[in-house]
Amino acid sequence: MWDFDVIVLGSGPGGQKAAIAAAKLERRVALVERRNMLGGVCINTGTIPSKTLREAVLHLTGLNQRGMYGQSYRVKDEITAADLGIRTQHVIGREIDVIRSQLSRNHVAMLSGMGHFVDPHTVGVVDEHGQETKVTADRIIIATGTRPARPDTVEFDDHTIIDSDGILKLQDIPDSMVVVGAGVIGIEYASMFAALGTKVTVVERRDRMLDFCDLEIVEALKYHLRDLAVTFRFGETVAAVERRSRGALTVLESGKRIPAETVMYSAGRHGMTDELALENAELAADARGRIQVDEHYRTTAPHIYAVGDVIGFPSLAATSMEQGRIAAHHACGEPLRGIHHLQPIGIYTIPEISFIGRTEDELTASHVPFEVGVSRYRELARGQIIGDTYGMLKLLVSPESRALLGVHVFGTGATELLHIGQAVMGCGGTIDYLVDAVFNYPTLAESYKVAALDAVNKLRRVARFEL
Repeated sequence: MWDFDVIVLGSGPGGQKAAIAAAKLERRVALVERRNMLGGVCINTGTIPSKTLREAVLHLTGLNQRGMYGQSYRVKDEITAADLGIRTQHVIGREIDVIRSQLSRNHVAMLSGMGHFVDPHTVGVVDEHGQETKVTADRIIIATGTRPARPDTVEFDDHTIIDSDGILKLQDIPDSMVVVGAGVIGIEYASMFAALGTKVTVVERRDRMLDFCDLEIVEALKYHLRDLAVTFRFGETVAAVERRSRGALTVLESGKRIPAETVMYSAGRHGMTDELALENAELAADARGRIQVDEHYRTTAPHIYAVGDVIGFPSLAATSMEQGRIAAHHACGEPLRGIHHLQPIGIYTIPEISFIGRTEDELTASHVPFEVGVSRYRELARGQIIGDTYGMLKLLVSPESRALLGVHVFGTGATELLHIGQAVMGCGGTIDYLVDAVFNYPTLAESYKVAALDAVNKLRRVARFEL
């Protein structure tokens, strides 16, 4: 009756995993994607390019080695946009090859073009020549992702005034930059360009940045960014951005005027649903282009699912992958358990931040008692070896159950190191496991034992006073 059992719209992390999961369940699967966007935003303009750019910046600037070899240490004196682009394009190319191979091995049919609904079970795919092919499916999964939100009052030119996608198109590394918005993407790029020597000013209308993170960790990051000459303007709103021959003048509502070669807007993201013709499937998106789903990622049309950034928070590649897999299984009548409630957050600033569980502020607001165990990289042999003397790991521990309530890491390898804490929390372990465990020496993982001993010693001190 149908051309396919499952059609997936979009080949980003959520779409890929949904298509492959359905194919593993022996369904006939088709994946719709534009010819030059295999892998979606994640591979082509988002996560992978930005993280590769960060790695290139760290390597070429020699930033992490300056504590050892002096502040003047550089791997390359004159770093160009081309230097950064070579590594980025290499990784993007390799990742696209991997995705294409995975889809091919699993016999997923690739339909090249832009997809839209013709009716609830029919998708029209328009290729680059304007030719439309119509295909039908019993189940459809929307994984079209997001694009950077562009305020109507700003005249973007993809050179002087850009969004986060425009970063990859810069021909030169700017001498100065204004970053509007201190969210994850804004702060990641602000730290990268600051490391390259760009004079960065961050403008944020809220009173602090990354307000979902632990305050102590954010303050540590802010200190390091200020050390890289980043200027912060919190509680400020941009009134206008005026293009000039030498760049742009950012005018704040407070009257401040900030000249810069480039202005990058990081004003959130908008779901790519405009061209889906959702009304033909009796669906609708909200004002930010997001689609509402239930706990199984099913939309109000029972045979249509949506996953990834297009459904909103948390909008992480890692989470999107799991959403795609779960949605595909449910669509194929073989439902899985939902995503574990403990989800890690990784922020690829310079230095990295990563955490799981609750913050001190959240626990305090909920009247949940906790003790804190801290380890600093400078106390670890591995920290001295790699030249990271500022990193830290913080454990939040329940005095009653001795369970981990939160793990917060700042510094080299934070996003990798966090998963040890995630495993302990996910398995219901306690601080005592970390105290008793033997870690390889010298490693950064040792920080778990140091922080655990710190927490246990504090708990023991409290217990002694209660005698």
